[in-house]
Amino acid sequence: MHTLVRRYIKTAIAFLVIGLLLGGWMIVERELGGGGVHPHLVSAHTHILLIGFVMFMILGVGQWIFPRPAAGDTRYRPLAAESAYWILLLTTSARSVAEVARDWSDEMVVRWVIVVAAIGQIVGFVVYFVVMWSRIRPLGSQIREGRGERF
Repeated sequence: MHTLVRRYIKTAIAFLVIGLLLGGWMIVERELGGGGVHPHLVSAHTHILLIGFVMFMILGVGQWIFPRPAAGDTRYRPLAAESAYWILLLTTSARSVAEVARDWSDEMVVRWVIVVAAIGQIVGFVVYFVVMWSRIRPLGSQIREGRGERF
């Protein structure tokens, strides 16, 4: 398993733990704290679990299972694949922290961090899929399908 794949998967697990802890705190606050949960906490919790855990896991497994770049394929750039990881990690982390901070802060800088981080997440996903596009190809399946094999 390649280093980048391990990094995606371990990061996904870290986000899962953080998301579970935040969710646990939110349920205690809601049920025993006598109040509701701020919508920004719900948003942070959602992003930590859906982007931080689910998407990082999917992207890491995608890096692992898609065929290696074809020999001589200049479209796949390892540095760009690495960049997608860091963009997504930094923007997902920043957005999550800023959304938690919105629970008690109405500062414009916190709002801007959320907006810029959200745009950064979009950029990170675009970079990932542009990098991976050439790796989404048949590898042996054309031969099996040509023989009539169905799977």
